[in-house]
Amino acid sequence: MTEQAPSEEDVAEQVRREVERAIQRNIKGLEFLTAPKQRVGAMAREELIRRGTFSLYHYCAVESEVYRTPVLIVSPPSNRGYIFDLAPQQSFVEFLLGQGFDIFMIDWNPPRNNEKHLKIEDYVFDFITESVAKVEAVTGQSQVTLLGYCMGGTLALIYAALDGGTHVRNLVLFTTPVDFTGMTLFKNWANPDYFDVDDVVDRIGNIPPDMILSAFDMMRPANRTAGVLHLWTNMLDDNYVRSYRMFDRWAAETLALPGEFFRQIVKDLMWANALCKNELVIGGRKVDLRDIKVPTISVIAQHDHVVPFPVAHPIMELIASTDKEEIVTKGGHVSVVSGPGAVKRVWPSINNWLGERSC
Repeated sequence: MTEQAPSEEDVAEQVRREVERAIQRNIKGLEFLTAPKQRVGAMAREELIRRGTFSLYHYCAVESEVYRTPVLIVSPPSNRGYIFDLAPQQSFVEFLLGQGFDIFMIDWNPPRNNEKHLKIEDYVFDFITESVAKVEAVTGQSQVTLLGYCMGGTLALIYAALDGGTHVRNLVLFTTPVDFTGMTLFKNWANPDYFDVDDVVDRIGNIPPDMILSAFDMMRPANRTAGVLHLWTNMLDDNYVRSYRMFDRWAAETLALPGEFFRQIVKDLMWANALCKNELVIGGRKVDLRDIKVPTISVIAQHDHVVPFPVAHPIMELIASTDKEEIVTKGGHVSVVSGPGAVKRVWPSINNWLGERSC
């Protein structure tokens, strides 16, 4: 039986619908281009400390009863901390507050020119140490749960190793690099044969955001183009556009890094892999990850091109904790923190794990 060809009226109606759809997509596209920055941040918070690149915030409780052990989030120094608090129903902070946790966050501001000398030891011995002391003073507790994301997780690891369980009760890590030999594209980008990190830092001081973003673009050269194409395809989906704008704003607001901090990351962590080898020395103290014996949970994203599985997994082998767990979940470097998969799978798992260890 031969299919009947569409009538002229059907073809005309289909063309009309496609033209109307194209017009509406163009209108939405113009609205996107002219719209102000997408608003971010769902939960009220109080700034407790602000000193140059370093800020400490305390989020306002939403429950009358809270767990005794407060949670201190360490965001990565190259990014704003609001990735943990994008919008209502898309905020890890909102979720934890609703479960009865007392939440604090170390967030970062663009480093000033006079902060180009800051090193890993400044982040660990100064910023994190002062934050822990302030959290303990505010809450009256003697220990905290330290929660770090990406390089914020690496800093949390270093602090926990040197703390020896005195002030850290639990350690929660999201996509945290420890074995830098697995960061092959970053290592190629910073190959010592042609990348003179000393010359770069000595000449320009703080490392500008564009230089940091170029390293990420090198890992996935077509990523931005593909993202724009997906946006155009979904331009009529208001929820998709809103989510895109929030994540795009977060990525665009990448922060500069202090020059000396960057020099250490390249030389000590990337080239020498000193943290993974338990050979890292900061402020005259050796960082031995075997000194971490507190309960630890590490979250790894299956499709993380920034911190792949081989880079984060060795945490489980290096630390001496007997109470340790690794979650390998679907998603990428960012969506594992704030995305549909995180909301459904990761956040409830962290809540259950922490709830048993925070009384």
